[in-house]
Amino acid sequence: MSTTDKARDITSQLWSMANELRGNMDASEFRNYILGFMFYRYLSEHQEEYLKSEDILTLADGQTVNDVYRSEATGENLQDYLEDIAGSLGYAISPENTWATIVDKVHNDKIAPSDFQEMFDNFNKNAAINARAENDFREIFADVNLGNSRLGNSTTARAKALSGIVELVDRFDYNDETGHDILGDVYEYLIAQFAGNSGKKAGEFYTPHQISKVLAKLVTLNAPDNNEPFSVYDATMGSGSLLLTVKNELPNGDKPGRVQFHGQELNTTTYNLARMNLMMHGIDYQNMTLKNADTLEEDWPDGTDAQGVDHPRIFDAVVMNPPYSIKWDNNAKKLKDPRFKVYGALAPASKADFSFVLHGIYHLNENGTMAIILPHGVLFRGAKEGKIRQAIIEKNQLDAVIGLPAGLFYSTGIPTTVLVFKKNRKNRDVFFIDASKHFEKGKKQNVLREEDIDKIIEAYKNRKDIDKYAHLATLDEIKENDFNLNIPRYVDTFEEEPPIDLAQVKADLVDIDAEIARLEKEFAAMEAELVVTDKGTENENG
Repeated sequence: MSTTDKARDITSQLWSMANELRGNMDASEFRNYILGFMFYRYLSEHQEEYLKSEDILTLADGQTVNDVYRSEATGENLQDYLEDIAGSLGYAISPENTWATIVDKVHNDKIAPSDFQEMFDNFNKNAAINARAENDFREIFADVNLGNSRLGNSTTARAKALSGIVELVDRFDYNDETGHDILGDVYEYLIAQFAGNSGKKAGEFYTPHQISKVLAKLVTLNAPDNNEPFSVYDATMGSGSLLLTVKNELPNGDKPGRVQFHGQELNTTTYNLARMNLMMHGIDYQNMTLKNADTLEEDWPDGTDAQGVDHPRIFDAVVMNPPYSIKWDNNAKKLKDPRFKVYGALAPASKADFSFVLHGIYHLNENGTMAIILPHGVLFRGAKEGKIRQAIIEKNQLDAVIGLPAGLFYSTGIPTTVLVFKKNRKNRDVFFIDASKHFEKGKKQNVLREEDIDKIIEAYKNRKDIDKYAHLATLDEIKENDFNLNIPRYVDTFEEEPPIDLAQVKADLVDIDAEIARLEKEFAAMEAELVVTDKGTENENG
């Protein structure tokens, strides 16, 4: 069984068992428990590997890391152990709170309701040991609500429910046949499963993987094949899946330190998911800078100095799937914001789409690429949005417009578009792709196949006209269209109806009339026969 197949198989079993455990709790609410405990297991076992690999503990035959850790890390030695672990890993788990200890108590029915609270309380306390890592681990389990009445009406009942989750998470060996850890992959698949059952709320935390691949391939297309640090930023990062997909598409992206991850997320629960997701995929806390904040209200530091000179933090790649056409505070002060002021207008209060666009462009370095998913309205709406769109085009920052099929997302069925931006463009054209008809239809949502993704990327790389699919539009063409970027203005996908052969239609009508006459004659004969039969029956009975 391949690594992918095993990860999906485990996910399927976990999902099925989790549905039985959660009772009347919504899937979106239960998500925080199962994913939280999976992450705790990951951190605890990661700590065990560290203690073993660094020869911090000496193991005799038959001894486990957890046994020796519990026996040695006591009294005055405990703080030394915790400081050593936190100094390297960024966090530390006390011996009485390790995953192995908790599992042992659950299996032997010795778990106390207070053990779960103590487990998370001690983790938060130990997270402050390493000041450089405190922000990465602080309150990361805040959404695991141990007092939730949906878990049970009493402390004992809730402890029993939590014990069931521990046993479920501990049931599986999260390694493939080669010993490769696939816990991160299982975690990612579970996020997708929860997204599929969360309706409109899914858009808050998950971008379907095939769409993430399109964006990731676009922003890494010209990335150098070396080991130099590559910085990526997602201003609406959700669960962080899009950031991880960029890593997967980047040459040498799996090498430690190759990718520097930056992300911001408004929803605290989703922000915690992102922190967990990245770490469970092996991202060191020192290679990620994630913030829980409002992107449009709280820009990244280094924006401007005391004299008002711009010093933005810039990145090699910017990717985004922001919430579509949401309201935002576009007060007049925002016109002084360096992210927006050079475009001469603010996005309307009822539609923040272009605010996210301008924010992303502002943080893009001179040789980087930005790819953002938005509703089609940004291509043609007028007023202030039209003014901003024109300013972007005149500054030669728009590189491509890609129309995607409808029904790709969990949270909306509308068709969307990917806009690609670059700051240092030599050409003055814009490449249009209409990929709206290239997909596989699914029961709940449509899917971009690998061949559909490859077709988009190949067309984008070549930047040549493809009949009914792509067109390289000159600046003059766009001006003639009053800077309206609606894709059908540039890519003609109209399919002509085949010519009608009137002579054949007439001949067909004659044949149809003849067939009708024949059938009517047969029907009349059958009807007459029935009448005769009925009269004969009446005479016999009369």
